Amino acid sequence: MLLLGLTGSIATGKSTVSNILRSSPYNLTVIDADVIARQVVEPGTDGYQKILAHFGPTTPDLLLPAAEHGGESGPAGKGRPLNRQAIGRKIFGTDPERQKDRAVLNSIVHPAVRKAMYTAIAKCYLKGHWAVVLDIPLLFESGWERLCGTVMVVAVSDPKIQMKRLTERDPHLSLEEAENRVSSQTDVREKAERALKRGNAAGVVVWNDKNKEQLEREVARVMSVVQASSPKWWAWLLLFAPPLAGVVGVYNFGRSWIIMNRWKAEKAKEKAKL
Repeated sequence: MLLLGLTGSIATGKSTVSNILRSSPYNLTVIDADVIARQVVEPGTDGYQKILAHFGPTTPDLLLPAAEHGGESGPAGKGRPLNRQAIGRKIFGTDPERQKDRAVLNSIVHPAVRKAMYTAIAKCYLKGHWAVVLDIPLLFESGWERLCGTVMVVAVSDPKIQMKRLTERDPHLSLEEAENRVSSQTDVREKAERALKRGNAAGVVVWNDKNKEQLEREVARVMSVVQASSPKWWAWLLLFAPPLAGVVGVYNFGRSWIIMNRWKAEKAKEKAKL
């Protein structure tokens, strides 16, 4: 089974591509890390309690207003939902305090998300899926690329396009808040370069500079490459030959690990020259 890692950056169109891939003619199962990330911090969960413990003392509006969300105990009696806008203001930005809070939040959310995604992947494999899309915004940053046979990056060539789309999508954001959200993530053009470094169909880029019709053509172009490199008969062979699937999995993991470390080494050399 092909693990197709889908990533991008804020306001580059990753969610739109995700919806295209789960629809005809592709009909792929999408395991969405953002959806799972929301589930693992719902009121009553361990993640929810840890967020309250860390951010509660310094974030008065950490929870949504009681009057509008079922009182102090929340709609399900397990607590009021988290105020995501308030959390965003705490973690998005490049100053040390925000970076520290972002690291704490990631340390709470990522392990729980990882566990849930492993379970979902195993279920898809046992059902005989040809491929599964792992929709992960921080795919490179969290190390998920090592598990992916193919990494697909949704990118824009001009940063101005990204800012324009973000401010139109989220008009409540100030210009500074929008810039903080973009700058808090790795530049999407760097992600595109990193994907292409994987070579052949192991890394592909969907350029989303124009409209949805052009985006659909881009997805079709990229998917033709992916499907040619990993045909459905290969997925069925791996399903009925677990030892072979294990060997292929180890090979892909090792190859991705080498590529990842080579990329990090190249970037370290570039920074050393500055």
